[in-house]
Amino acid sequence: MLDKIGIAKRIAQELKDGFYVNLGIGIPTLVANYVPKGISIEFQSENGILGMGPFPFEGMEDPDLINAGKQTITALDGAVYFDSATSFAMIRGQHVQLTVLGAMEVSENGDIANWKIPGKMVKGMGGAMDLVASAENIIVAMMHTNKKGHSKLLKNCSLPLTGVACVKKIVTNLAVMEVIPDEGFKLIERAPGVTVQEIQAATEGCLLIDGEVPEMQFAPRV
Repeated sequence: MLDKIGIAKRIAQELKDGFYVNLGIGIPTLVANYVPKGISIEFQSENGILGMGPFPFEGMEDPDLINAGKQTITALDGAVYFDSATSFAMIRGQHVQLTVLGAMEVSENGDIANWKIPGKMVKGMGGAMDLVASAENIIVAMMHTNKKGHSKLLKNCSLPLTGVACVKKIVTNLAVMEVIPDEGFKLIERAPGVTVQEIQAATEGCLLIDGEVPEMQFAPRV
């Protein structure tokens, strides 16, 4: 079973050389720490930076340099800064090849709910709706079940939707899955030490299993 860092490491293997990538709040922000060797990635943060680097070491933080989740970050050589209008023009213009988001629920047809729980105060949906409407590829990073042990991979989302039929892949603490339109979640990989039966039991939506499911392998980091 993976922890949050393990989820981020596995998602980092989905990065391709030259990609422009937006990382959402939570687990996705960790992905910048685990870029595989030999590739160059431009991380974009919707609050106005292109060229975001990994988190700073303790004592090296710059309070003026933050990501969209208000966490202190680093900037790589050649990084640029711009206003929110330019940032969202980049997102809406489909200049981001990959978006990694957290989620509270994902449905078997790729719907995502990640911005609001009814009855709880929220500041707004942020840039999530723009991202899911515009990105070429969306990967969700989340725990497989909620704090009560209930599946977050559902037949239909119960929470307010952020986007419809947009999620392509999901990486959880238990598994890697692809969304197959009109069919369900196709199981691609198992987390270390996790069985197919455990993943099946934790998945409410339709889980598609095709032959032997391999265990995750991790590439070397930078």
